[in-house]
Amino acid sequence: MNFQNIIFEKDKGIAKIIINRPEKRNALNRETRMEILEVLNQARKDETARVLIFRGTGEESFIAGADVNVLKPLSPLEMFHYMNHLGQQLYNEIDRFPIPTIALINGHCYGGGVELALACDIRIASENAKFGQTEILLGFIPGGGATQKLPRLIGSGLAKELIFTGKVIDAREAERIGLVNRAVPLKDLDGEGLAIAEKICSLSPIAIRLCKEAINHSAQTALNPGLAYEIMAETLCFSTEDHLEGIQAFLEKRKAEFKGR
Repeated sequence: MNFQNIIFEKDKGIAKIIINRPEKRNALNRETRMEILEVLNQARKDETARVLIFRGTGEESFIAGADVNVLKPLSPLEMFHYMNHLGQQLYNEIDRFPIPTIALINGHCYGGGVELALACDIRIASENAKFGQTEILLGFIPGGGATQKLPRLIGSGLAKELIFTGKVIDAREAERIGLVNRAVPLKDLDGEGLAIAEKICSLSPIAIRLCKEAINHSAQTALNPGLAYEIMAETLCFSTEDHLEGIQAFLEKRKAEFKGR
């Protein structure tokens, strides 16, 4: 697939979407969002894909937010349509994507860039990363899910401080408050992401998908229904060949070879 604003790569079970607008610090315009959605729709059908990684091209920027030049001329009704179809819809598609997603965050990560990272399952930052929910500085609010997802991740008080002030924090602070899983030197960013992806790829893809569904379900329901969902997911695992292979490999003290069946 050839695109103008992103690069799509796949090596074995690891797929990558690289935002490729360095002249705009990888800001998300309409075309970029549509290209990402196209890749997600195609990758969803690829049963060989086990992990999806998001990254910004170069070293200076992950995603510097939405492209303000796109937003400036929109009427309120146009903005409503834009956010429903290319804003929250895009991030919801990432959040609900059936395989694990990893955001490798290098450099600037503002506004919609933070919201795309929030939609991913795992977030690894380089030490040069900067994070900010900066929409308030332009006179509007986050519209891609940050007012709902950020408090769930880092707590209401910290989320309100970041959203109310547009404050920019560095990677170590993002790590401290739980916005990212960890911060690593820039030279190690891709290797760290690849190591996580390869580990996930070595495990049962059915069990991984069911884990993701159960964890995501926990954010939408009370404890007891969530526990019931977990029991059903575990029961489904016991209908697979992978669980038999996993148990047998454990008993034989060898590495399991999961087939996704």
